[in-house]
Amino acid sequence: MLLWLRQYRRPLLAGDITAGIVVAMMMVPQGMAYALVAGLPPVVGIYASILPPVLYALFGSSMTQSVGPMAIVSLMTAAALAPLADPGSSLYIVLAAQLAFISGLVLLLCGVLRLGFMASFLSRPVISGFSNGAAILIIWGQITPLLGASIPHWHAPSLVLGLSGLLFLWLAKRYASRLMRRCGLNKVAADVGARLAPMALVLAGIALVAYGGLEAMGVQTTGHVPSGLPGLNLATSSAHWRTLLSPALLIAFIIFLMSMSAAQTLAQKRGEKLHTNRELLGLGAANVASALSGGFPVTGSISRSAVNFQAGANTPLASIITAGLLALALVAPTGWLALLPLPVLAATIIFAVASLLDWDTLKLSWRYDRSDALALLATTAGVLVLGVEAGVVIGVLLSMGTLIWRASRPHIAVLGRIPNSEHFRNVERYEAQTLPDVLLLRIDAGLFFGNVEAVTERVEDELRGHPTARHLVLVLSAVNQIDSTALLGLIELNGALIKRGISLNLAEVKGPVMDRLRQSSLLQDLSGKLYLSTALATNDLSGSKT
Repeated sequence: MLLWLRQYRRPLLAGDITAGIVVAMMMVPQGMAYALVAGLPPVVGIYASILPPVLYALFGSSMTQSVGPMAIVSLMTAAALAPLADPGSSLYIVLAAQLAFISGLVLLLCGVLRLGFMASFLSRPVISGFSNGAAILIIWGQITPLLGASIPHWHAPSLVLGLSGLLFLWLAKRYASRLMRRCGLNKVAADVGARLAPMALVLAGIALVAYGGLEAMGVQTTGHVPSGLPGLNLATSSAHWRTLLSPALLIAFIIFLMSMSAAQTLAQKRGEKLHTNRELLGLGAANVASALSGGFPVTGSISRSAVNFQAGANTPLASIITAGLLALALVAPTGWLALLPLPVLAATIIFAVASLLDWDTLKLSWRYDRSDALALLATTAGVLVLGVEAGVVIGVLLSMGTLIWRASRPHIAVLGRIPNSEHFRNVERYEAQTLPDVLLLRIDAGLFFGNVEAVTERVEDELRGHPTARHLVLVLSAVNQIDSTALLGLIELNGALIKRGISLNLAEVKGPVMDRLRQSSLLQDLSGKLYLSTALATNDLSGSKT
């Protein structure tokens, strides 16, 4: 904790200052936009971008992670609070802070209990499916402000402004970096500059409202944005603690998952080592801080963190500088933010969230593993049809279900000797020699209660297919563990084979597995022998008689 501060060197300061300024410029429109997605006043998005990154800098482990509002978590916040209060109301704002507080406590508790392994509970395709569903919901929710009216109607000036904003952002993403490089900027500076297109669009929209008379044409704006910093307090609704617990658990899980994804990407680029339990503590502290400063649930953002990294951030000081600049922006007069047109804000949301749509993972999964692709599609459908919270639950269940389904059907290969060698391979893949009285079976997974029945059934099937076999050799080179249920299954198999005059032999047993087996009766009662290698087993048994 704060190791980075004790080791801080002056040459790092320039990069941190530059990144802090760039991300602060990015955070103003992004924070306001994601607050609207959450059903909150735009200024709440800036509140949630000040204290949280400071607390994460103190407790987190990533050097360049940028913590603040994020699209998916904002959508989950809206889904959790919409049934309890009117969006934007005083109660709604209180409940948003309360939700952040509970989520923060959950993350802190998980960090104390060292539950960082939770990051492995969702597969990549399921995460992609969840992100796709959430992105579609967010985009759909921004169609009305983009049009300036409810579907199927539209307000022409608002529609033109919104579509022009989308076109500008698309052109900036496609050509801005290239144009800046032609003007003499290096690639990194040009890429960072291109990322500031949303801020340029916001300033242009404000100028059009201020000097172009758009409000008189009926274009809606964000309205009054209060100046000054929020007070540090936690206003709560005592009647909703229990109601908010369930969505807070799911939001805490997604906060950790999304943040770890961003942090791991950056850690690989920087050659850093992440500490998952410290990440839990950092994210928990950030969300508690967000609650105390009138914010809502926050997490790490891959897009914002990437900008922070590209802009030259070396340490969490960059995030602290960003927070300081945002605080100064609120202390200064904020009347200019009140002129921000909603169609422009909707355009920035739609364009930002569109990057969450991940079709590449679907294509890869469909070609490589259809079960993963179906899990992705099912998760997306679950989010769209049943809601975000149900989508999270479906994703977890599908990930765990797929894991159990695969583990319950381990690959088992019949082995034979490669001619003129000591190597044994799957007879279905190689021209390998087998012996009529020795059956070699290699089990390619750990044995546990979920797959031992399938394994013993496969053994029986192979014995029926090899009626002359008098010796069964289980090659356990790929078996890392055998639980109690699987042990009992092997003991029963040994007893059944003895009655049929077939010996059970074990080969290539790993040390940790052997240590456990020595504490059981299997080795004492084993009808056959233990062999160090498959070759030794074959050489010994091929010359024996029963």
